[in-house]
Amino acid sequence: MAARGHVQDPNDRRLRPIYDYLDNGNNKMAIQQADKLLKKHKDLHCAKVLKAIGLQRTGKQDEAFALAQEVATLEPTDDNSLQALTILYREMHRPELVTKLYEAAVRKVPSSEEYHSHLFMAYARVGEYKKMQQAGMTLYKIVPKNPYYFWSVMSLVMQAISAQDKKLSQTMFLPLAERMVEKMVKEEKIEAEAEVQLYYMILERLGKYVEALEVVRGQLGEKLTSELQSRENKCMSLYKQLERWPECNALSCKLLLKNPDDWQFYMSYFDSLFHLIDQGWEPPSEGEHCSEGEVRSSVAQAIAFVEERLAVEEAKETRPLRGPFLARLELIRRLRARGCPEEQELGEPLELMFQYFIKFGDKPCCISDLKIYLDLLTTDHHFINRLMETVPLSEPQDDGVALPGDTRALQRHLCVAQLSRALGLHHALDTTGKLDLIRQLKSHYRHGLQFGKSCLKTELQFSDMYCLLASHVYIDLWAETGDETMLWQCLGLLEEGLSHSSSNAQFKLLLILLFCRMGAFEPVVDLYSSLDAKHVQHDTIGFLLTRYAESLGQFAAASQSCNFSLRFFHSNQKDTSEYIIQAYKYGAFEKIPEFIAFRSRLNRSLHFAQVRTERMLLDLFLEADLSSSLEDNVKSMGLCPEEDDIPWTDMRDNRDLTVLTSWDPADRQLSEEQRSFSLQEELLWLKVRFLTLRLVGTLAVLSHPPTPRNAEKAAENGVVAKPDILRPLLDQLNTTLQNGAQFLERGVQYPFLGPSPTRLAHALASGSCHCQVLAFQLAAYVQELDAAALEETTEVQTQISNSFKSLLIQLKEILNKCKGDLLEVKEGQCKTQPTLLENLVFFVETVCVVHWVSCFCAGVLRPLKASLQKRKKKKKEPISMVVFSGFQEFTAGLQSLFSEVLDHIKGQETSLTALKLGELTLEEVMPAGVRIVGVWVYTPYSPPVGFILLLLWLFEKLPQAITVCDRHRWVRQVMLYHDI
Repeated sequence: MAARGHVQDPNDRRLRPIYDYLDNGNNKMAIQQADKLLKKHKDLHCAKVLKAIGLQRTGKQDEAFALAQEVATLEPTDDNSLQALTILYREMHRPELVTKLYEAAVRKVPSSEEYHSHLFMAYARVGEYKKMQQAGMTLYKIVPKNPYYFWSVMSLVMQAISAQDKKLSQTMFLPLAERMVEKMVKEEKIEAEAEVQLYYMILERLGKYVEALEVVRGQLGEKLTSELQSRENKCMSLYKQLERWPECNALSCKLLLKNPDDWQFYMSYFDSLFHLIDQGWEPPSEGEHCSEGEVRSSVAQAIAFVEERLAVEEAKETRPLRGPFLARLELIRRLRARGCPEEQELGEPLELMFQYFIKFGDKPCCISDLKIYLDLLTTDHHFINRLMETVPLSEPQDDGVALPGDTRALQRHLCVAQLSRALGLHHALDTTGKLDLIRQLKSHYRHGLQFGKSCLKTELQFSDMYCLLASHVYIDLWAETGDETMLWQCLGLLEEGLSHSSSNAQFKLLLILLFCRMGAFEPVVDLYSSLDAKHVQHDTIGFLLTRYAESLGQFAAASQSCNFSLRFFHSNQKDTSEYIIQAYKYGAFEKIPEFIAFRSRLNRSLHFAQVRTERMLLDLFLEADLSSSLEDNVKSMGLCPEEDDIPWTDMRDNRDLTVLTSWDPADRQLSEEQRSFSLQEELLWLKVRFLTLRLVGTLAVLSHPPTPRNAEKAAENGVVAKPDILRPLLDQLNTTLQNGAQFLERGVQYPFLGPSPTRLAHALASGSCHCQVLAFQLAAYVQELDAAALEETTEVQTQISNSFKSLLIQLKEILNKCKGDLLEVKEGQCKTQPTLLENLVFFVETVCVVHWVSCFCAGVLRPLKASLQKRKKKKKEPISMVVFSGFQEFTAGLQSLFSEVLDHIKGQETSLTALKLGELTLEEVMPAGVRIVGVWVYTPYSPPVGFILLLLWLFEKLPQAITVCDRHRWVRQVMLYHDI
């Protein structure tokens, strides 16, 4: 709420109870209190607005808006009313009304600094950069303070950034902003660091790197103190832009002398070194090498410089820094890539990496440091054996496993195990060797738990990575042998790890992936919720949840997961506006373009487009009955089938495809080519779904096309579409499906820990896509029948009749691909077939499309039949249309088909109930008497409204309800039994 200071104004005292009720969430009492106050003080505008806020929060938006407009039309100037109206308009998501509010306020009180500043911020919320520039200058004239002046300058910069014509930005907006700042520089009015940062930003965007360098190195640059080495970093960036490699080289060396562990300066030094070598640069015979001092421009000098840094670190009595040791390996790699023989002077990589392990092997970062340079090694086994010799382990136990005695030894051994996998040694083992490796890793994991007994619940166990390594080996075995028992064992091990380390995100992420691949979605929701994904993570890892929810029949969970993501994306606009306002207030001008770019990146997110499309399709499927018509649902969504509002060319793939930890060798890691293929596949599937959505929306429009009288009203509801858009959309869908089939012919395979394949392959294999295309084609034929004269429709009628028969045949083929046991138990082992469940989901979606098309056909054929009957009576001659009998046969065939579907589902339920799930065990004896038993629990779910198909019979008044699919829920439970 608005801030309320201790003032003598009696109105504040009267309003205080209403504020308190609103702050405490007691909106009804706030409304009652406001009504009481308004009876005594009818002209107390703020009370009306506070009542409107209460109405808004209780869901009475129309009443709230009407009440707010009563006050707004009076153009109030008291602070309480203005603040309250601002809050109300924000909650209504109408920030543009706030600008009108303060425009009126500044007209009445033109000298108010507060109202002018509020007006500027109101413009900032809606992105009115030109008006922001004017408001800033007006404010500066009233109160000549530097921040207000530079608000106006920054608004010019934002006009340049947002301008469609980039030439206009470079010739008008940015030069004007530059002149405005130069005016302040000449008058020596620059006061704050933010003003210098803004000047630097303008010069950089204009490409005036020399002038920017003079600013940074000059007197103004002394104000750049908020960040460590801010001036040096800016100079380095400008030297690279200007390709002044001598200065870049010398500055890097200077900075490394001060901080030999700063990796970015090592990279700058090596980059500049090889640029100078390629250019054949020679130092001048007299004077300094450059403005930054001495330049080390030869390989010999670079080697000497690195060795000097190493000598300093070696001489330390305390633990040395890692930077110089890694810099030596980096220099070796770069020299080797260029074929320079001098790399031998730095030493043998194997020996250097061995020495690095001796110094830093007990640090968790050792594996990530050395993993980058493993390609320098030639003898993998020899390297690992040498490392193992340095790890202090106890004598082998009864199971033949030697264990570490403390956490430092544990970390060293763990690093060796991780390096072994990164070198491919785990993958080279046969099945027996992998099983023995898993046994050893489990022993190390369970032994290491003793070192974490004092850890908090939120802390990770020291030995968690052993558990994760063993899980990866289980996955290898499953991939090689196809034995699903390996996955069950892996699930049990990960659940055990999670019981000891409940905050381990890697355990949860891998469990999510495994459960989804096996067709068990119920535990995934809880696992994902326990990750407590925040803010942008809904975009980067949200695909892990939304990919499988719908395909495994969990429609409620799919809708909920889409809502999680959509809430974040929808709040992005509002939140970003607040960040921009705060950046203006505190002078963080360089952050404003970053916020704008962040907002744009999210608006163009692939995941955003996916969840929005899938959510609308889900809403339509879940309401695919006659209780709520398709037309009403399409209207409520504001779906316009004629418009394609997805930015296909500017789509951003924000998925974090490396969120799952992997130590696999480089040839088994996700490649850039696979990333590109994954994006192509995602876009193809998104286009299929989006075109399907638009075609469904088109059916709604064709069923009730807007007449000239109600066309304007229909346009407001967002459902106006031209009658002829069905065929163009259908052509696009056919083309996309052809492109999808061609893509699948490539046989692209992704790493197990990489991106999951889309539903495209299963959709095409099940035949659902082509069946839906046939259904939409049928609608196009019926539309053509409706538009033509009856005597000229013989060919169209034949096409329609053939389509009815083909639809039934294809639906039966899809149903046949759904048949089989979803869960098989043989000899105590469990085999899952999630593909059958996914095929059943595709069948249900296809049936919904067929239902909508059937309704459309009925709507067209019913008046045609009535008109034919009238003509028969008048002409007294038989007039028949084959399409009527075809539709009768079609609906009868559908009834028979759905009876078969219900019998199949009941048979599944009977067979699943009869399974003796209690006999399933992982046969894994845990320490301390703990035994893990894997149980799959089947529970029937009540069928949702959306998957009840109501067939509209042409010649019957009452529709017949046929249940298409009962939903099922698979619950994977891991139960721990403790022997007492």
